[in-house]
Amino acid sequence: MSTSAPATKLAVDELSFDEEVILRSHEVPVVVDFWASWCGPCRQLGPVLESAVEELAGQVVLRTLDVDANPGLARSYSIRGIPAVKAFRAGVVSAEFVGAQPAPAVRAFLQGLLPSQADELAERGDLASLRQALALDPSHLPARRALARALIAAGEWAEAGRVAMQAPQDRICDGLAAWAELGQERDPSSRDQDLLRQLEAGDFAAAVDSAVGSVAAATGASRDLSRRLALYCFEELGPEHPAALAGRSRLAAALY
Repeated sequence: MSTSAPATKLAVDELSFDEEVILRSHEVPVVVDFWASWCGPCRQLGPVLESAVEELAGQVVLRTLDVDANPGLARSYSIRGIPAVKAFRAGVVSAEFVGAQPAPAVRAFLQGLLPSQADELAERGDLASLRQALALDPSHLPARRALARALIAAGEWAEAGRVAMQAPQDRICDGLAAWAELGQERDPSSRDQDLLRQLEAGDFAAAVDSAVGSVAAATGASRDLSRRLALYCFEELGPEHPAALAGRSRLAAALY
């Protein structure tokens, strides 16, 4: 990945999209204008969008993509009408709109992409900053995940569990809460001790085996705890990881 300062505006295609949009969006919000030369509203929106991005002096960058020349990307991002504007942060679409918009609406859209105070605190990553980020924005999921992980690493199991349990709809937080619960067991089995060591080492592939094995062998609350930890490991590994693919099949067999 290039380390040079990002250009404010740049045309991208299927070859440069990953570097200039997906990877760059881990450094700065990237706005992609999906357009075509024959599209009148696209020609209206383009200068408005470019001017609004320039006003932010590098806090957001603009990429333009010709949908006629890059039909694969247009399909991948479900472009059905243009102009279509999608904002990327951390590699994924975080906000979007379709159609020409007036300058005030475009500026408001871009302002919504800028880091909040909670974002900046979460980026620091220390315990005090993470706690402050959540005090400012209790819905800030990256801060909640990071704080729970930091507390687990520090052996603060009870607080880690309380933090993670406040976002039970998030599979990562639910898994961190289960990990904290496992860490508080007074007399863990040898299998659970192995699972704790694997989680602490970040060996999620091995942890899948242990967790799924526990699901098959345990009952009641212990079985459910192991199930949650298996789901957590799948999230950490990613959907295409071989251990996650095999583990999902084994988990389904153990449960049903």
